Amino acid sequence: MYDFAEKTVMVTGGSMGIGAAFAQELARRRARLVLVARSAERLRTLAEDLTKTHGVRVDVVAEDLARPGAAKRVLEAVRAKGLVIDVLINNAGFGMYGPFEELPLETQREEIDLNIGALVELTHVFLPDLERRQGGVIQVASTAAFQPVPFMAVYAASKAFVLSFSEALWAEYRERGVRVLALCPGATDTPFFARAGEAAAFGRKASAEDVVRVGLAAFDANRSHVVHGFGNYFTALMSRWATREFTARLSAKLMRPKPLLVATGRSGSSP
Repeated sequence: MYDFAEKTVMVTGGSMGIGAAFAQELARRRARLVLVARSAERLRTLAEDLTKTHGVRVDVVAEDLARPGAAKRVLEAVRAKGLVIDVLINNAGFGMYGPFEELPLETQREEIDLNIGALVELTHVFLPDLERRQGGVIQVASTAAFQPVPFMAVYAASKAFVLSFSEALWAEYRERGVRVLALCPGATDTPFFARAGEAAAFGRKASAEDVVRVGLAAFDANRSHVVHGFGNYFTALMSRWATREFTARLSAKLMRPKPLLVATGRSGSSP
């Protein structure tokens, strides 16, 4: 069991969605928080509410993590506040929905930079502190990590990276006292789909609060990954039973956009 009381937890994409749900639950557990996102105003509003409701310290860092050098700037901001991070929650990410060639290449590169690049860099710069404090990292992946997803090709591939990366670090660092968890939710009721479009969602949406509950329970148990929901777990297993070609064709059939529904989405949390 991991006791978050008086621990310092950093949540990226912490201004809304799954990130905000993590912040609410961890504040209830008496953790000190550092919230990171692009919107300083949203962060300050949430921080004030958490402090007022739970009486915990909440610091904010306004930063676009997709920009080069963002991880180092966040580390410097945390150091300047006199803080040392016990647990890192890499939640920031976004997805794009639509035919690959119709989606702007620049935005798809930004998706890779945020979903993969920033996550790797933040894990790397904060890992020495996490090990000294015997804490860990929760990487928010997705059920999309378990199979190719046509029309969200880059997003699914980025989450497959997050899952593999997290499981590798779990095995590498578990004997050194560092917990590493890949949290894999399916469709979740967050602002992600308000921007990406409802056509990007598959299956019934879970609450962000329930996703957080499952993630923290798995972190307590020092698991390498966890899939939220039985239906999502079954879908993830299907990719092991069927051929990759069949899985890709089935995904294409399910995800093929209708005319005029192509959209992009970015939020502080992944579905």
